[in-house]
Amino acid sequence: MSVVVPAYAIGTALQERPANPKHGAGVSNQAQLVSQKQTVELTLVSYAVTKEAFSKIIPLFQETWKREKGQEVKFNESYGGSGTQTRAVIDGLEADVTVLALGLDTGRLQKAGLVNAGWEKELPNESVVTRSVVALVTRAGNPKGIKGWEDLLKPGVSVINANPKTSGVARWNFLGLWSSVIQTGGDESKAKNYVTQVYKNTPVLAKDAREASDFFYKKGQGDVLLNYENEVVLAAQKGETGFFTVIPQVNISIDSPVAVVDKYVDKHGTREISEAFAKFLFTPEAQREFAKVGFRPVDNTVKREFARKFSPVKSLYTVKNYGGWDTVQAKFFGDGAVFDQIYVANR
Repeated sequence: MSVVVPAYAIGTALQERPANPKHGAGVSNQAQLVSQKQTVELTLVSYAVTKEAFSKIIPLFQETWKREKGQEVKFNESYGGSGTQTRAVIDGLEADVTVLALGLDTGRLQKAGLVNAGWEKELPNESVVTRSVVALVTRAGNPKGIKGWEDLLKPGVSVINANPKTSGVARWNFLGLWSSVIQTGGDESKAKNYVTQVYKNTPVLAKDAREASDFFYKKGQGDVLLNYENEVVLAAQKGETGFFTVIPQVNISIDSPVAVVDKYVDKHGTREISEAFAKFLFTPEAQREFAKVGFRPVDNTVKREFARKFSPVKSLYTVKNYGGWDTVQAKFFGDGAVFDQIYVANR
């Protein structure tokens, strides 16, 4: 059984539980009590576009846990923008497990004292459970002849994008744009000039990926939409057909991590099942469900199974190439940083 409820409702319900000690015998006793229950509850907090995959993954895990442990698992699920979800957890939404769009957001949970340092090493693949890349979506027939990043500067091309100050996908898009110059021999001056010109061709910055998609698909604005590849796949599955998609051969690896929220699982006594669920997300069964809705699998077996579904990318940068999320945030998206300089230049 799964229940999708608003973040505020989950927070209220969980806050009504009696408090438990964070460490020592109290935690152990709470875990023992949970292990003896016929039904155990887990709260999953994730970013919006994973909802379709989790609708299939959660029942698979429930069946596995019931078979192996004899327990029913009830999931409370909350989906929304990654930044919004992060703030909700920090503000009291007692998530047992989070899947967020950016390692930066999980890092914010660590800085808030909710997730232990070293969380990246607790799960396979440095806790990155899904991957995607930046896609360029054009109108039917690709009338502007968009073949790659450089074509975003063609005269008369209008680009639909979100604001990296408010949107996780927009930060990935920004890194994709920047990397397209750096990976092909350009220096930072050329990269900044190129990205400045692209944003000059962007008539309005949406607040998030969903609003950007609505501008492009529903309101007919723009010639090119920058978005997650998996969002494009999902949009097609939901009836947004007739569009042309380009996967640039120089791209950024959009890595999304899973984490067990240490403070809350110890409070709830749910560490064992939370860790088991987080690990389950890396199994072929779960990875296939992610792949079906457009995420590039991290499991090698599933990667081979779905090889024809995903266009190969010749050159793929990662956040590590830029020193990690703390460095990226300070350099590009902090107050007065590169994006702010570009935004001011385009006003």
